[in-house]
Amino acid sequence: MTSTVAPCSERATPVRPDARLVARRVRFDDIPRDAWERLLAATPSATPFSRWTFHRAWWDGYGESAHEDYMVCVPAAVPPAESPAEADAPLDPDRIVAIVPLMHRHEVEPDDVLLHTAIRHAPHGTATALPEQAKGMFFAASYHADYATLLCDPADLPAVAEATVEALAAGPDLAHGTHDWDCVDLRRFRSDDPALPALEQAFCAAADRYGWNVAREQEEVCPVLHVDGWDWDTYLQTLSTKDRHELRRKMRRAEAAGPVEFEEVPDPSSAVDELIRLHQARWGEEGLFPDTEGGARSRRFFHRLAELEGPGGVFRIGRLTVAGRAIFMCVGFHDRGTVYYYNAGNDPDAQALSPGVIGVASYLRHEMGEGTRVFDFLRGDEPYKYRWGAKDEPIERLIVIRRAAG
Repeated sequence: MTSTVAPCSERATPVRPDARLVARRVRFDDIPRDAWERLLAATPSATPFSRWTFHRAWWDGYGESAHEDYMVCVPAAVPPAESPAEADAPLDPDRIVAIVPLMHRHEVEPDDVLLHTAIRHAPHGTATALPEQAKGMFFAASYHADYATLLCDPADLPAVAEATVEALAAGPDLAHGTHDWDCVDLRRFRSDDPALPALEQAFCAAADRYGWNVAREQEEVCPVLHVDGWDWDTYLQTLSTKDRHELRRKMRRAEAAGPVEFEEVPDPSSAVDELIRLHQARWGEEGLFPDTEGGARSRRFFHRLAELEGPGGVFRIGRLTVAGRAIFMCVGFHDRGTVYYYNAGNDPDAQALSPGVIGVASYLRHEMGEGTRVFDFLRGDEPYKYRWGAKDEPIERLIVIRRAAG
């Protein structure tokens, strides 16, 4: 991974004195959902991790591990709130030009190991490390999101970025105390997300004025498989001869044990507990759902997300059975021709049937039949992802650090 410590002069653009937007700090619950849905639809780089349902479920599950710091951008003609009554006034959905989903917390909280809430660093590379007690501004819900961005029309990004930077320079939200942020640590950007250069330029333009250092670096990778227009047989021909023969051998062995059937569960809420059981059977204390407070939070998050999305939503649970026995379950997000493969579990007592391999194969085959164009394995360079033909797509990080005094 590479790190670029900003020589901002090459990327800076001046902040316009007549910037037409201002960023107003708000609570998540105060953002009208219809404004969220409108801006989500206007954001080409948005993924299911930017959905209102994902954020709502995340705060319901993990809300004790961070503090909300959302902003909305509105025309500058709309004055900032001047009294507590005005601050509590409902927002006009039609006036909201952008949503900047932020939260703050320390880089490492004392209970992160127990609660499994730390922002994950890639296990290799040259990612910038920050002091554990640094107060960081992050994209909201980004512990468990694989992509993150701002919500707005791309044409508004320069003004949105400038308004966001000026709001962050104006001091802390006093509702959370007088300690201002030590770093702005925005992760999970897709490399082609136009919000990334817009924010980078805005931070660079303000860097000398406010005494900041700005850096952009590759955070991690998402291995992604592009299958547009392929059927299963076409896809198999893209694999190496060895991998293709091995996959067919494992599928035949499973079929010899009984009917092999893959289905998407009609109502994901009905299958969350079964998914959790298989996930923990496979991963135990290393999984998402150990018998700890952190595991309880993860269970709340999954249950809430399934409930909010409901039947026919983007949150889907798949089940693979052999001779009527569930040996593999997976959860993914399905959105506009892309499947985001989020997590899975399998029955360790069925290892002779290679549940992980035939489970992913069955999931892939099912989704190709549904017209899926992209199968995204999400963050992490685990070797199994490349055996399916996935290729790395970078995830980037924008980091702003206050310069030391003197």
